[in-house]
Amino acid sequence: MRKIVALAIVIFMVTASVVSIHGCNNQPQQTANTVAANRAFQFKEKLSEYGFFTGQLNALQSTQQVVKYELSTPLFTDYAVKDRFVFLPTGATVKYTSSGVLDFPDSTIIIKNFAYTNTAHQKIMIETRLLVKDPSDKKWKVMDYLWNAAQTDAVKHITGARIPVTLLDDDGNEHTTTYQVPNTNDCKRCHINNETLTPIGPKARNLNYTIQGQTDNQLAQWAAKGMLTGLPDLSKVEQLPNWKDGQHFTLEQRARAYLDMNCAYCHTKGGDAYNTGLFLEYQQTDAHQLGLMKVPVSAGGGAGGMNYDIVPGDAAHSILAYRMNSTETGTAMPELARTIIHKEGVQLVNDWIHSMPKKKN
Repeated sequence: MRKIVALAIVIFMVTASVVSIHGCNNQPQQTANTVAANRAFQFKEKLSEYGFFTGQLNALQSTQQVVKYELSTPLFTDYAVKDRFVFLPTGATVKYTSSGVLDFPDSTIIIKNFAYTNTAHQKIMIETRLLVKDPSDKKWKVMDYLWNAAQTDAVKHITGARIPVTLLDDDGNEHTTTYQVPNTNDCKRCHINNETLTPIGPKARNLNYTIQGQTDNQLAQWAAKGMLTGLPDLSKVEQLPNWKDGQHFTLEQRARAYLDMNCAYCHTKGGDAYNTGLFLEYQQTDAHQLGLMKVPVSAGGGAGGMNYDIVPGDAAHSILAYRMNSTETGTAMPELARTIIHKEGVQLVNDWIHSMPKKKN
């Protein structure tokens, strides 16, 4: 009798194993839309495996569940052409909170594509960065994908890369540089605040505007599509100015918006440059913390022999303007994300500093 029972147990275990193996093989391949709520997100080896885009991959024709968005004032990265998208799981929505922060649901994937315009006026893809809200621990995770020379796909790339490119800027001027693809730790330096990885770009205030060529506000479009809940009247939503829009915003507003997006992710409380005491958020109201007549605490040789972060009325003797106008390691600010001087951004900040009343002796 014991032998019969033992034999039955063995047969049951073998049968269960076979069923389990075949059951796994019959399951559909995990996609971005089928991430289990209790399973850690696993980054795929190739960008094409996510199914974000249809047709020729580098055309970036998004599927219905992947929505393109733009920022009122974006981060400058060597005149890169950037295409931004967000993927939301089926039935999930972004929640607008009372503080104006967008609460993205688990398994959200933020997709940021970087390309440059070559001398033949062709768009050449360089990298695609993914920021994923992992459903297993509610934390954001980051990964970079490097495009191949054939422009047919992008492969997971952790260690960063240096890519020689010759590109055209916004005015058609030619630049030759070595584009810096960040490693995952570089990404974390910019995205971490108080040791927590967070999105930088897709905030309510950065999305609160109408994209050129469209008629409806971007946040209102998200709400109409059912992507966003809790959105109040748009007049009650903070708006970050468009740094290029001199018709609707003042010089100060545009310069402050530019500094917010290009500097404040580090120069803020909890950011990577917190110890400097220089805080460049758009909402900053303390003139000293904004840098006016503030002595730097950690600039070292990067200060160029100057004494203050911002000297009102005198950009030529302001460390902030000096560091923006450099590409030298140890001097250039931001430290990451660019190898070329953004001449338009430098001019904007210089004009703002020059517009300030000079300090009386």
